[in-house]
Amino acid sequence: MALTQDQKKRFRKIGHHLKPVVTVADAGLTEGVLNELERALEDHELIKVKCAVLDREDKVAIIEAICEETGAIAAQTIGKVALLYRPAKKPNPKLSNILRNSEI
Repeated sequence: MALTQDQKKRFRKIGHHLKPVVTVADAGLTEGVLNELERALEDHELIKVKCAVLDREDKVAIIEAICEETGAIAAQTIGKVALLYRPAKKPNPKLSNILRNSEI
C-alpha cells in the first residue's frame, strides 16, 4: 500500500499538531515498544514516533523496522520524528486522528 501525494499532504496537515506518542531510544524496538506502537496505530491510525538515537543511519533503520513490523507507512520524516499511518481494522471515531480531523 502506497500513499498518494494528496493523502500525504492531508496526513501532514493533521500530523502537524500531533505530539509523539512513542519514543524509541537506544534500547531499540523492544517488545513493549512494539506493543505500544500496535495499540497506538490501532487506536489513532496516524501517529508520530520520536527516534531518540544519535546516528542518522540508526534512525532510518529503526523507522524502516517499525514500518515492517507494524505494517505502517511513513507519511513524513522530519529530523527525529516520523509520521506513521496504518488504517485501523475497526476505526473508532472518538480516537482516530483521521476521522476526528476529516474536515482537513
